[in-house]
Amino acid sequence: MTFLGIDLGTGSVKAAVVNDEGKVLAEAQRGYRVDSPQPGWAQSDPSAWLDAVRSATTDVLKTEQPIAVGFSGQMHGVVVVDENLVPLRPAILWADARSMHQVQSMSQRFSADQLSQLGSPAVPGFAATNVAWLYANEPEVMARARYVLQPKDWLRAALGGAIATDPSDATGTLLCDVVTEAWSPLALAWAGLSEQLLPEIMSSNAPAGLINLRREIPAVVGAADTACALAGLGLRPGDGFIAVGTGAQVVSVLAQPDLDSSLVTHTFATAGDIGAGWFRIGAVQNAGLSLTTALSWFGSDVAEATAALRDGIQSSDPIYVPYVAGERTPFMDADLRGSWHGIGLSTDRAAMLRSILEGVAQAVALAVTAVTKTGAVLPDVVPLVGGGTHDRVFRQLLADATGCALGVVDVPNAAVVGAAILAFGQVRAVNRAEVSSVVEPGQTAMQLLAERRETMTQLVRDQQLTSGRFSQSGAGESK
Repeated sequence: MTFLGIDLGTGSVKAAVVNDEGKVLAEAQRGYRVDSPQPGWAQSDPSAWLDAVRSATTDVLKTEQPIAVGFSGQMHGVVVVDENLVPLRPAILWADARSMHQVQSMSQRFSADQLSQLGSPAVPGFAATNVAWLYANEPEVMARARYVLQPKDWLRAALGGAIATDPSDATGTLLCDVVTEAWSPLALAWAGLSEQLLPEIMSSNAPAGLINLRREIPAVVGAADTACALAGLGLRPGDGFIAVGTGAQVVSVLAQPDLDSSLVTHTFATAGDIGAGWFRIGAVQNAGLSLTTALSWFGSDVAEATAALRDGIQSSDPIYVPYVAGERTPFMDADLRGSWHGIGLSTDRAAMLRSILEGVAQAVALAVTAVTKTGAVLPDVVPLVGGGTHDRVFRQLLADATGCALGVVDVPNAAVVGAAILAFGQVRAVNRAEVSSVVEPGQTAMQLLAERRETMTQLVRDQQLTSGRFSQSGAGESK
């Protein structure tokens, strides 16, 4: 038997046919645009998602006949549709920062304990703050709205499936109580949103009708991308992973819904039934996003940067603050900006390129510290996944910066595999993903990077103090 997984990412969709042992038999990927018509905006045309999915699945279904399909998708954003599921405007994505006024309003209205009950601090790009922005700025759109959906939920419904969502996506909206996994009346009232516009919360592998992809295929509800990645890797409470791609995630699987009242991380539900499990995540926006942006300023690429890194980070290298697009964990400050410090006459091109890679690794290291300070645990050997982890030299830099022994696993498409696993009625792979090699941190490099990380953190705090955004009670809360 085979099953189809569809993973709707920010800039591309992946489709894969997977057998009941979790082996990928066929896969395809298609990209689409993320538009930014104004500074800080990030949105996409959902019809482009639909076209990409149909194209990718046409490829993988040429030789395979899966018996069911599961969905994985980017979290937090919203698709506002009419009664025919036609989008009334472009989808607002997780990377969008237009709702800063609404973020400030929510931060003032809700206590830290109330926000932790919703799983996250008030940040832009989440459904609650996006919807509040829409009511304030596009009331004519919301007057015509019949549903407000998460990206993967709109995709499934647009293909003919049921209108529903699952606990992992629901708890990533700032509209849902993380413990009860039910829509929060308090959050809905603040956003001005009627519960009738939201889908029912169902199990991630609950039947969700038939979708039409050249033929009708039974669908399940599916789950958020990180929850699907946990499923694809076969992880359980006490496990976790580090993923590095456009963004980065430091994830710890929890046995209980332990909330983070410090509001420097997020707490979401895992894939499965309501109340089945939770995970803590340190979310880093500026990983590959910051890397590719900074390298483009030099007309460089990853190959040249990693070649410069082979000599190791030097104490004389400039310090790159990588936050070109604001940041979540641990600063939760959409107004942060990047910078270089310590540039001198002896600074050469190689040092600048090394510093870019270091800045990304340091951002991941700060997320590791934030997650573990909440009491969440990471395994002795932390699985390392994602498209940004293939280079051996960069893996060593990540190990040295985080202080973690990193286990290289060969599951490049864990989320799409997890989506397929949900389609055959499981909530995770039977076996944990195997580690092919372990990268141990080096003590000398760890000490140097820790000192430089403290300098980088102080530079961020100075930036926040200058702008009046820094809170002495946290790592850098947006006020």
